[in-house]
Amino acid sequence: MLRRALHQWGGKTDLWVFAYASLIWRPDFDVAEQRVAKVHGWHRALKMWSRINRGTPECPGLVFALLSGGSCQGAVLRVPQRDGETVLHTLWDREMITGVYDPKWLRCHTSEGPVHALAFTLSRTSPNFTGELPPERYRHIFAVSRGRYGTTLDYADQTLRCLEQHGIRDAALQRLLTHAP
Repeated sequence: MLRRALHQWGGKTDLWVFAYASLIWRPDFDVAEQRVAKVHGWHRALKMWSRINRGTPECPGLVFALLSGGSCQGAVLRVPQRDGETVLHTLWDREMITGVYDPKWLRCHTSEGPVHALAFTLSRTSPNFTGELPPERYRHIFAVSRGRYGTTLDYADQTLRCLEQHGIRDAALQRLLTHAP
């Protein structure tokens, strides 16, 4: 999939990445420019099992994914062309460690016009897709799930705060966090 993404990008222009959760507040690479952006046909959802970053195999946590349907506000991150290949490798090491995401190039709408950006989406047929979880399951996960980067609750809360700092309101995430202990 990395080779496909490299080929589709082509390496002749700056690289754009659509960030909808921790990539906004912790990209792990230098960003030349960041713009608020919206994608149609996809939405942010805390519906992907995390058995490494925000949980363990014995006590899975959750991370965000882009699921089909609706729309999502986030940010596009511009990486200079000369750094694009290195950043794609960095992204693969971070986001594709288990190969669960389906990377796609999406049209992202910004106040300065559209850009095509790489986004990490999730299929509802993936074994890591949680489906609908009851409130008590979210309460339990928020209370106990912890992985190499911290807790699911901290991750969700930090994402919400970062979105708010960018003027983005995510009512679904706000409702979800009412289940926090």
